[in-house]
Amino acid sequence: MAEREWRVPVAQVVVKWAAALAAAALAAVSADDPQFVLLAGAAALGLAALALRDVLAPVRVAADAEAVTVVAGYAGRRRIPWGEVAAVRVDERRRLLLHTRLLEIETADDLHLFSRFDLGAEVDDVAAVLGELRYGSSAGVG
Repeated sequence: MAEREWRVPVAQVVVKWAAALAAAALAAVSADDPQFVLLAGAAALGLAALALRDVLAPVRVAADAEAVTVVAGYAGRRRIPWGEVAAVRVDERRRLLLHTRLLEIETADDLHLFSRFDLGAEVDDVAAVLGELRYGSSAGVG
């Protein structure tokens, strides 16, 4: 099986940039209220930082038969041989009205978490493909 990769959807990056611009515009038109300018400016900077990360490191997970590569830090990458991966699983939690599902890639010293918004695909589907790459077509996630 060839290398596969999962990336942040382009539409999501565009929405983050648009939100950052909207927050900056709000700060600019509210120059007479210093507290609002500070709040809107901080929101604009935070959203811009998230959007910039999506531009610098759009691929969150890539994998082939030898290893999985995950985004590490702000925009770095870490290639992890399958032998160092302790588990690939989907964590599902329900609290109040929230339902979250995260792909977990666990090593001896790290736990890498990815949502469907990071991957541009359902986490179950990504976990299944990673299981195929890790163990071959005969096994699943583990």
